[in-house]
Amino acid sequence: MHRGSDLSYPLFDFDNHYYEPPNCFVDWVEPRYRDRAVRLEPRQGGGQELFFGDAPLLNDGTSFVGERCVKPGELRELLRSQQGGLPSDAATEPTRPEYLERASRLELMDRQGLESACLFPSMGVMLEYWMKHDVELLYACFDGFNRWLDEVWGFAHQDRIYAAPVISLLDRDRAVAQLDSALERGARVIAMAPGPAYGRSPADPYYDAFWARANEARLAIVYHIGESGYLDRYSTDWGEAPNPRSYERSAFQWTSFFGDRPVMDTISALILHNLFGRYPDVKVLSVENGSIWVSYLLKVMDKMKGMGREGPWPGGYVKGKPSDVFKEHVWVAPYHEEDISGLIDLIGAEHVVFGSDFPHAEGLANPADFVESIHDRTDEEIRLVMRENALRVISG
Repeated sequence: MHRGSDLSYPLFDFDNHYYEPPNCFVDWVEPRYRDRAVRLEPRQGGGQELFFGDAPLLNDGTSFVGERCVKPGELRELLRSQQGGLPSDAATEPTRPEYLERASRLELMDRQGLESACLFPSMGVMLEYWMKHDVELLYACFDGFNRWLDEVWGFAHQDRIYAAPVISLLDRDRAVAQLDSALERGARVIAMAPGPAYGRSPADPYYDAFWARANEARLAIVYHIGESGYLDRYSTDWGEAPNPRSYERSAFQWTSFFGDRPVMDTISALILHNLFGRYPDVKVLSVENGSIWVSYLLKVMDKMKGMGREGPWPGGYVKGKPSDVFKEHVWVAPYHEEDISGLIDLIGAEHVVFGSDFPHAEGLANPADFVESIHDRTDEEIRLVMRENALRVISG
């Protein structure tokens, strides 16, 4: 069996995270927005809660990092201890410097055998949907956040840390400006929320100015799991409570409204609305959405392309089989506990990337242990998944 410590080459982890400190919006946003930016305010009855503008920011209980955080890899303990939504002391630890700043993280990456890593928000992926009612303030907050992110972590720091700026399609022209700014500062990967783009497909030709820039830059677009609004939109249609905290969600809500469904809808829209026919150099990655949905999506897209042959084709008719378009333009970072060998057989080792989700509770405490999930593959395939594919995607 291969083990992470036995690999003779450094690794590229496509799903690492930082924890956001309370000042990452208010200290970096334009001064005129600081009293209304995403921030902590006292809660009636004690404690603090997130605010955006003049009201509490509805979210999944996710907030800025405190003095303690859940230990990496502690999901089972966390689930056992969810009494009132708080993890037990045994599942937490003091928040480490390497979760907050890059010098310590680089030292940790050296010890972990990681040459490079893509970093994504912990809290930030949960916010955009709840901020959509104030477009100007949303973009001011995201612009400030991205300034903090580049300064503290770096969009492409030493070609080792690739902290992905967060971009919203809520306003097309502002999205283009955000993308231009990110590219000017050397971004090689950006993060976007899965789900519909506010009444449109993200592949609607309306957004072509955005995609043309991404295509020219041969940019990697990551759809990372987060708040896509499906719980809010659809739960009550099925007699379920909208927006429960994660430990209060029903099995039906987990199945239908979080994770698989938003990313499936997004990628099928990108393919069937012919984004890649118009912009073939855009690279799309699904990160921390798992992979059990991939087989079904490939089959259903191929079947339903024929069923929809006489219908509208936004962006133009899709040439060839949608499953082949997926295998050419989409990369998947599966969960470590899934049938990754089966995914490799399905889409090819060249389109699977390693992501540990470190330092989150549901991830791996030691990122290199991911290799144990693909110990039955060839050395060449393992190297592709653990390093080479990510390097090729980032390099353009």
